[in-house]
Amino acid sequence: MELNVQGQVAIVTGASRGIGASIADALAAAGAKVAGTATTGQGAEAIAQRLASLSDVCMGAVLDVNDPEGAGALVEAVGAKLGAPTILVNNAGITRDQILMRMKEDDWDAVIETNLRSVFRLSKACLRGMMKARTGRIVNIASFFVRVGAETYGAYCASKGGLHALTKVWAAELTPFNITVNSIFPGWVHTQNAEKFIDRIADLHGIDKDDAIRKILSLVPQRRLMEPAEIAQAVLYLCSELAGGMSGTDM
Repeated sequence: MELNVQGQVAIVTGASRGIGASIADALAAAGAKVAGTATTGQGAEAIAQRLASLSDVCMGAVLDVNDPEGAGALVEAVGAKLGAPTILVNNAGITRDQILMRMKEDDWDAVIETNLRSVFRLSKACLRGMMKARTGRIVNIASFFVRVGAETYGAYCASKGGLHALTKVWAAELTPFNITVNSIFPGWVHTQNAEKFIDRIADLHGIDKDDAIRKILSLVPQRRLMEPAEIAQAVLYLCSELAGGMSGTDM
C-alpha cells in the first residue's frame, strides 16, 4: 500500500535544510498540507517556494523558539491558512556544545530551550485541534547519540534524551484520543551538522578529516552515511494510516 497523508495538515520544524527539509518535502509530495518553519523570514520564504513545487497548499513560517507565545501564534497562523494541524514533526535543533569543563551555562540553556522546551510548547499548542479531531501524529526527531553518547555533545544528548522520555509519556497520555507519539533516532546522516561533528572529532583526537570519517564509519554496519530522504520515509510511515497502531516507539 502506498504511503499517503492526503489532506492532513502538518507542521515540520527546522524545515530549511537537511532532515527537516526532506521530511517536509516527503509529506507534501504524499498529499499533506505542510507548514515548514525557519528562524528567519528569508528562510520561511525559501521553504514556501520549495514546497510550492510539490503542493499548492503549503507555507513557510517563522518560529522563534525563545518566544513563549511563538508556538501558539504559529498554530493559529497555520490553522487560518491550512487548517488545524493533525501532524507535528519536532525536528528543529541546535548544538552549542563543548566538553564539560568548557561548557558555558548560557549555551547549555540555549540547547535545552531550542531542542526540548520548544517541543513541549509546540506539542501542547497543537493538541487542542488534534484532540477535537480525535486523531493526530506527533513525531520527535531524537538522535542515536542518546544511546551511544557523543564526546562534547552533553547538552545535545540531554535534550534528545528528554525527547525520548516525553515520547513514552505522551504516547500513554494521548492514546485515548487516537493521537500517536513516536521518536526517530537518526544515525549518521549526511547533513551540515554531521560535517561539523566530523570536524570536531578530527580536532578532538588530533587526526585529519578522512581519518575521522573512517573512525565514524567503522561503527556503522552499512559503512556509509544515511541520506536525509531515508529518514523522511520513516517519518512518512509514522504519519500515515498504516502506523495507527504504533505509539511510544523508537525507530
